[in-house]
Amino acid sequence: MKIEEFKSGKYFQQYRYKSFSPAKINELWTWNDGKINTLLAEANRKLGALDAFSLHAPDIDIFIEMHIAKEAIKSSKIEGTRTEIEEVIKKGSDIAPERKDDWREVQNYIEAINSSISNLKTLPLSTRLLKEAHKILLRGVRGEHKNPGEFRNSQNWIGGATLEDAAFIPPVHTEVDELMSDLENFLHNNKLEIPVLIKAGIAHYQFETIHPFLDGNGRIGRLLTTLYLVSAGLLTKPSLYLSDYFEKHRQFYYDKLNQARVKNDLSQWLKFFLVGIIETSEKGSDTFKAILKLKEKIEDEKLPELGKKLPTAKLLMKYLYKKPIINAQDVHSQLAVSLPTANSILSDFVRLGILNEKTGWKRNREFEFTNYLNLFKDI
Repeated sequence: MKIEEFKSGKYFQQYRYKSFSPAKINELWTWNDGKINTLLAEANRKLGALDAFSLHAPDIDIFIEMHIAKEAIKSSKIEGTRTEIEEVIKKGSDIAPERKDDWREVQNYIEAINSSISNLKTLPLSTRLLKEAHKILLRGVRGEHKNPGEFRNSQNWIGGATLEDAAFIPPVHTEVDELMSDLENFLHNNKLEIPVLIKAGIAHYQFETIHPFLDGNGRIGRLLTTLYLVSAGLLTKPSLYLSDYFEKHRQFYYDKLNQARVKNDLSQWLKFFLVGIIETSEKGSDTFKAILKLKEKIEDEKLPELGKKLPTAKLLMKYLYKKPIINAQDVHSQLAVSLPTANSILSDFVRLGILNEKTGWKRNREFEFTNYLNLFKDI
């Protein structure tokens, strides 16, 4: 199938509306558009540079945890959930009641990502794995009654209040199993000589067009890309997430997907997708560089001042990269030190400019690793 000759599918009349049935994708794809080749080469180069950090940077898994937290925030934001990174890294008991529902949805997404990445060690990327992620995603939150962990058994739609005024109506539910099976076979069909990033872009488009779940399709569809890049070996660690790019260019994202369906223009979607890989890889690499520079500065210039406290200080630093907002009780329990020792080391870190005390209180004080936290914020 030449991308330039792509036929997206057909509309079928249902009761009072038309649903869209996408063409299957498990076949060889070729193209004549040189711009796709140029972007593909650049995307592979930038992604390789990002992945190099996974191979050479010390303690990379700790930093990736913050990347996952940011991804969960951005991906959920596209769906209307509002949570800030300062909230995500706090315990549920510290979240205001009116913010707890959003906080829980983001926590579920973090768990779904981590569980899926872990499952890739023993399971292939499959509908089964996606269903497991979906089950976690909807656990105990809005949408928990919308068949968590199962493909839909009724019609859904995108945009509008009803089917009659919907912006897009995916295929009827009786087609979902067959279409998702075709998508899964496409991802695993090693006989197809198609670059991984092109496969990833086509797969994301197809998943969003099928919209196989009653809720949570956007988040699972965006997770699918990262899972595929890891399973295909382009990423050693799950260090790339596109939700930040999609959220910043949200209207373009929807427009390019719809352009592929309505105008059979898959080329423009793939170009948009590859630019997203390039920009996100660059941003990820820059963030890792900034983290390592900050880490080196603290370890070489600040921690040596603490003398005998240096071993405890190093343990606290390792913890801060995972949880950059802490209190004395956290230090007491995580480092197995007394509360006076915890308060003492926290005071040292404030004096050295590593931490900032955020409350201004004498008790129940909260300390923030601001320079690190800012690397994951849009400031």
